[in-house]
Amino acid sequence: MSAAADLCRRSLCGVLRRSSRLYCTDQSSRVKIFDRNLKRKQRDRAAWLMSSKDSLLDAVAENLLDRLEDCKKTFPTALCMGGSLEAIMRLSHGRGGIEKLIMMDTSHDMVKLCKQAEQNLPNKNVETSFIVADEEFLPVKESSLDLVITSLGLHWTNDLPGAMIQSRLALKPDGLFLAAILGGETLKELRIACTVAQMEREGGISPRLSPLAQVRDAGNLLTRAGFTLPGVDVDEYTVRYNSALDLIEHLRTMGETNALLQRSKILKRETALATAAVYESMFAAEDGTIPATFQVIYMTGWKEHPSQPRAKTRGSATVSFQDLQKQFGGGT
Repeated sequence: MSAAADLCRRSLCGVLRRSSRLYCTDQSSRVKIFDRNLKRKQRDRAAWLMSSKDSLLDAVAENLLDRLEDCKKTFPTALCMGGSLEAIMRLSHGRGGIEKLIMMDTSHDMVKLCKQAEQNLPNKNVETSFIVADEEFLPVKESSLDLVITSLGLHWTNDLPGAMIQSRLALKPDGLFLAAILGGETLKELRIACTVAQMEREGGISPRLSPLAQVRDAGNLLTRAGFTLPGVDVDEYTVRYNSALDLIEHLRTMGETNALLQRSKILKRETALATAAVYESMFAAEDGTIPATFQVIYMTGWKEHPSQPRAKTRGSATVSFQDLQKQFGGGT
């Protein structure tokens, strides 16, 4: 029996679904933008390339986990899926009152990496389990989790609203959904350089970088998924590299390289060299380094619960704005 099958078979404190029923629609009926099998292979490769802590992944995970400290309640059972799993596991101890942490990824090698990293963590008060599964088809029982957290993982799903709906269904009432995804301004310098180089060398452009959600869409995604008290904010991180090749290598290490179904499978050598040259000529600093922008959208949503504050119904006000203006604004 394979190691992946053995991992999937482990007991997960009663939160795994035994039913074959899926929350979302049949996969064949949904629009497919990304090659999920390729993305799994890219994350397998990323697990082997990771040799040290990544400051960008750590910064995003730290910022995401900080939101748990703003909550008065605790989250005993948490699911962390996709993205920077190892950073979340390493930095989450002591936050949110997490007692049981389920680490989930489509990549068996990434799950294996996290399992090995857990052995070096000093805190043994958190019961950690590991499963290999897809964010688009959560193998989790409804109303079984207190927290769902994902750091830089969901932007590669074909059905982002569907994945968020599944997350809401998996949460207990008053459960919390925390997510960080890459926004549309990410790698804007590389997008410009690629476009200019392709137009110059090939006379046209083909998709080289993933389409990403815009900040204005994030709130709508939370509302569409049925979350209450939605919250959205955004940060931009600028990372400097010695060359465009160093940037590409970092993206490989993060598992963030192109996984579009309609991608061009061949990148001409002269186009690649032209992209690097354009990047340097347009964006290089005086010291020769080049910047890369990573826009991160943070999303917070809660599963509905009677204890949560609600907006008053329309027309229920007992004081008019005219009265308030007369009292505080000096109107007549």
